[in-house]
Amino acid sequence: MFARYSLVIQPSPDVVLEVKAMKEHLSSKIGWYHSKNSMAHLTINEFEAPVNESDKIAHHLHSIASYLSSETVCFNHFDTFPNGAFFLAPDATSKLFLKDILRQVHEEFRYPTVLKNNEPHISIGRRLQEEQLQIAHALFDSPSLSFLCDRIALRIFNTSRKQFDIVSEFVFQGKTKGGTPLTLF
Repeated sequence: MFARYSLVIQPSPDVVLEVKAMKEHLSSKIGWYHSKNSMAHLTINEFEAPVNESDKIAHHLHSIASYLSSETVCFNHFDTFPNGAFFLAPDATSKLFLKDILRQVHEEFRYPTVLKNNEPHISIGRRLQEEQLQIAHALFDSPSLSFLCDRIALRIFNTSRKQFDIVSEFVFQGKTKGGTPLTLF
């Protein structure tokens, strides 16, 4: 039996709550919309794999995370994609760091993906109409959300709730390949 999985960067609980409040506020003005009930995250990829391989997947992700390093990231503005997505976007420094995390995970991840994200963002809404996007832009001031980006999370699609549920989290350990720490001097 196959399951649909999502690999994400998981923000801190306080950022998750702030994004949930933003989604609720937008919903109070435009009604229900796509992504309204989705917990805040930054998608890395989505893939399908046999359910009985979950331990292998977890071991693989633990290995990937062991070589990733943590850094505080800041989301300081809203933006949109042409497909009607309204999202929180990272500042320039955070964007570079997050893109590097995405690149490293994509390079090391050995399961075939059905979706691969290269543009770090936290969705507020998806598939919004132009009028809804205008309302969203007018509704919010410039955000200032930050969190320590120190983990990736494996999520599995819950067919009852029609949302992904977190299965496991993998904390970055900042190891260097080859076992020798890098030094500047």
